[in-house]
Amino acid sequence: MTTQLTQATGAASRVAGAQPPVFGGSSLLTQIRVLTGRSLRAMVTDPGIVLFGLIQPVVILFVLTQVFSKMGMPPHFPNGVSYLDYVLPAVLVDNAAQSAMQSGVGLVEDQKNGMVARLRSLPVHPGALLAARSLVGLVRSAVQVLVIMVLAMTALGYSPHGGVAELALSAGLTLFISFSLGWAFIAAGAWLRRAEPLQNLALIVIFPLMFASSAYVPVEDLPAWLRVVASVNPLTYAIDATRALALDVPGLDHAFPALAICAVIAVVGMVAALRGFRRPL
Repeated sequence: MTTQLTQATGAASRVAGAQPPVFGGSSLLTQIRVLTGRSLRAMVTDPGIVLFGLIQPVVILFVLTQVFSKMGMPPHFPNGVSYLDYVLPAVLVDNAAQSAMQSGVGLVEDQKNGMVARLRSLPVHPGALLAARSLVGLVRSAVQVLVIMVLAMTALGYSPHGGVAELALSAGLTLFISFSLGWAFIAAGAWLRRAEPLQNLALIVIFPLMFASSAYVPVEDLPAWLRVVASVNPLTYAIDATRALALDVPGLDHAFPALAICAVIAVVGMVAALRGFRRPL
């Protein structure tokens, strides 16, 4: 991979002639492509990276649907919607958050195994590795979303009411959530530089936010104090929007706030990640 970057840099420098670009001649897109390919090949050769990430959301999906589908639904539960249909969008968002956390862990591993140190000796843009990590996390999340949906349809009988196009939009919104949270965790990895604190941070943030949202029961059926938290919880907007698209139920008005919040998280994460990554090792 280092050889590929060197060859790409040298080739572009020869084309540039007497005016070499800032980062040795190879374009930022070329550097991102090479680094993304390296990480994707590692993921293909070790499918456990993807499969292990599926354990928690799949277990939650099967446990919740098998336990709560046999119980009475709360008063504000949507009419004509099974608990499987209701909870699957929340499981996908939870999976997106878990996959995003792995992007930060991957950056920490690159820092530990000397990959970052080697890249800093080359004319490589500081943001190329960060962008590559983000794209790899997006691909991993897409594979996991597809696997969860196939399992839900084949093993549990999931049949979304919104249709194929709406389901695709719901999955797309889920991936955008994963993309934005990925940058937040990449930033955390760039600053913390240790996997354990990063994973603890993810647990502390994601776990309470998932339960203090509309993920598993309607917000109206939560205790009063928790309802206040859920009403300002960004995950509530994200889950409501994905659920509205997949099931054709009210809540699509939360799509714009969800997109806006995700965009802000992504931009802030990019800036913070680049600043943290540029610090001396």
